[in-house]
This record gives sequence, structure tokens and C-alpha cells, in this order.
Amino acid sequence: MNLTEQVEQALESIRPYLIADGGDVAIEEITPDNVVKLKLLGNCGSCKMSFMTMKAGIEQAIMKAVPQITAVVAVNLAEPV
Repeated sequence: MNLTEQVEQALESIRPYLIADGGDVAIEEITPDNVVKLKLLGNCGSCKMSFMTMKAGIEQAIMKAVPQITAVVAVNLAEPV
């Protein structure tokens, strides 16, 4: 199983929770230094709690399931003010 498949599998474990809130997430790219770039979709892209969802939920799920990933970032995430 390649890195993208492993990350996708990790996302599948939390995807039902995102979909329940009207959102989703898609892999934009995985860089050569193992940084996962995600795009938050639907409500996840505009929700003011999406920064917390990203850090506490998505990032943790990916890094736990795929230890060689060094970081997880959302390309369209607004930083909290």
C-alpha cells in the first residue's frame, strides 16, 4: 500500500464525522518530505471550528495511522483570529 492509500485509509476513519456535519476532505498532494496537503470541502472549508477539526481530528488520525507523515496542512484553511 502506498503512502497516498495509507493516508486515504486514515481519512476514511474520520470521514463519516465530517460528512455528518456537511463537510469532507480531499488529498491535494503529499510532498516529497511527507507533508500531506488537504483541501477542506463543504462546511469544513467555512466552519469556524475547522481549525480545531483539522488539528485535533484529521491531523491526529493521519499521523497516528501513517507515522512517516511529518505534517498535515490544509491548503484552504483560514487561521483562527
